[in-house]
Amino acid sequence: MTDFRYGIEHECALLHLDGSFADFTDVGFDVMQAIVDALPTDPADYPQLRVGDQGIKYKRWYVEGYERFDERGALLRCDPKGIEIRTRIHPTIEAAVAAVRADLALLARAARPHGLAPTAIGFNPVRSDYPIVPPLNAWEQAHRQDSPEERTAHLHMTTYGPDLNLSCAALGPADLVDVGRKLTYYSPWLVPLSFSSPFRDGTAWGGLSARTEIRTGARPAALVFLDADQPQLDADPSLTQVARIPAEVGRIEFKAFDSCPDPTLYGELLSLLTGLVLDATLPGRATTPDAAAHRAVARVGLADDAVHAGTGELLDAAGAALAGRDADLGRLAGLRGRWERRECPATAMLGAYRAGQAVAGLSPRP
Repeated sequence: MTDFRYGIEHECALLHLDGSFADFTDVGFDVMQAIVDALPTDPADYPQLRVGDQGIKYKRWYVEGYERFDERGALLRCDPKGIEIRTRIHPTIEAAVAAVRADLALLARAARPHGLAPTAIGFNPVRSDYPIVPPLNAWEQAHRQDSPEERTAHLHMTTYGPDLNLSCAALGPADLVDVGRKLTYYSPWLVPLSFSSPFRDGTAWGGLSARTEIRTGARPAALVFLDADQPQLDADPSLTQVARIPAEVGRIEFKAFDSCPDPTLYGELLSLLTGLVLDATLPGRATTPDAAAHRAVARVGLADDAVHAGTGELLDAAGAALAGRDADLGRLAGLRGRWERRECPATAMLGAYRAGQAVAGLSPRP
């Protein structure tokens, strides 16, 4: 079982050129859309990428935000949180990582004339909440009940993270659901490797991932895309979803990692996920993520001995399953080094902040 394919969706936060954080309070949709408009369109991206109902997701880059509608369902506005980069489907992890890196460089070049620059952080460092103003009208209330994810969509306005996508041609629907349940169960020991949100409301909050504390449990850790004629699980949050385009059928999407400053880490995490898909030894399964476990690990990360040991067991299982896949084992070795040092992006962010440096739009208080 070696025929894997990969994709990465990376949510970029934005900074003003003076270094301050940019979000829905001081940058309008039109400004962010002008950045996207300046980026190229590639016909080869389709039909692998979904455009969506409103046509906003037309390129590999698009404005990520919260859409508001009138009483008849016509789009009124979109409050932006940042710009998402998504790759098309690649045959190797190396190609997917290279695509994200190249598109980040293009985004940075296009954003600068508009006074903005992309940055990577898992949670808005200056505000914890997105207020829904005005309150949802009757049409919006009904629309937001279509799925658990629609109901909690406002939560994503302060969070930034990747969707790491992989598929394997050898997996049937039941196998896919089983992998989704495995990744959901083990998510609390996977996510500490990515933590990058040690700030909220203008200061260090005492933990490593505000994103994980607020998001995971209310929203999925993993999502599996199935064909319309394949049975779906009834779960809140969802574990399965009907594929919206043919290219999504069979996709396993891990959604619980924080946004990572270096795409190299995405490659390492994709190799870890590949090993866990191939693994046949780990017994844990869960249909919905353990919110309490995620909240606990969001505070302590790999510094906690029990969490560190649990993550190590996953690295061991993945390494055994990846035997003979040298490129994946090389990336896993890099990840194991991070684990041995008990480091994640948040530890470096906190170190810089405590040394008096500005980090992702947040300046240390005097």
